[in-house]
Amino acid sequence: MNIKRMRVSLLIFIFTFSTACSDIGGVKIDQNNLINLVYTQTSFGSRAPGTDGSDNIISFIEQHLEKNNWIIEKQMFVYKDKDLTNIIAKSNTNDPDLIIGTHFDTRAISDQDRFEYKQHHPVPGANDGASGTSVVLELSRIINPQRDNLWLVFFDGEDQGDINGWEWSIGSQYFAKTVSTEIPEAIIIDMIGDIDLNIFLEINSDKEISKKIWGLAKTLGYQDSFIPKEKYAMLDDHLPLINAGIPSILIIDFDYPYWHTTEDTIDKISPQSLAIITHVLFEHIQTKK
Repeated sequence: MNIKRMRVSLLIFIFTFSTACSDIGGVKIDQNNLINLVYTQTSFGSRAPGTDGSDNIISFIEQHLEKNNWIIEKQMFVYKDKDLTNIIAKSNTNDPDLIIGTHFDTRAISDQDRFEYKQHHPVPGANDGASGTSVVLELSRIINPQRDNLWLVFFDGEDQGDINGWEWSIGSQYFAKTVSTEIPEAIIIDMIGDIDLNIFLEINSDKEISKKIWGLAKTLGYQDSFIPKEKYAMLDDHLPLINAGIPSILIIDFDYPYWHTTEDTIDKISPQSLAIITHVLFEHIQTKK
């Protein structure tokens, strides 16, 4: 069967974990939903631009956002003869006080794999692609879009850098060049599903926003996961935004041994880690009201 013909949003996968709906600070964050969102994405196979999996994940994201009553806009563009699509979910018609973004594409090759014969295989992207997308989709479910001036942005083409002459972060580059609204703050998340969650301050990120987020995480009891020390300077979707004058930070756990390998699979992902990131971002969104 051609998977393109399937109504992606209604695919239900029975994938059992010993997790539950967590009432964290009065917020119903569903760990089962978070991990099942990861599972569904990885079931599509490669989500690199131009693949069937890319078409399916775009439809999957759109249909979840529609179900959760967000206003959806798509930025469709071409880069090196490939069709790419950014998805922007708007809570209302006002200018945003904040955007939360992630990338949904997965790397076309596993060039960091320890086995040379696997280095031309696509990355499954359970952490690098699916984890951030799952968290942002869960936020779209638990947030009332009528009460927040918020955009949720799903970027395409982040993870194809240095393949056939591609640059990194193509989707966020396009977004930053074309967005006409002044955005006061952006938070990008990437690779935040690791079982051993260790998120260091990212060197290129806005210092004031980072201070707020790491302080909030400590207040919520997540100081073991949010470590207030700089460690990495990353090429990611926050940089095009910063270069466009949008104060931005990157939340990433780059101490992940399966990065850009065929072993970036769902067994490496923790529902609790996904819930922690969801909770911190949800509470930060409340401070914008």
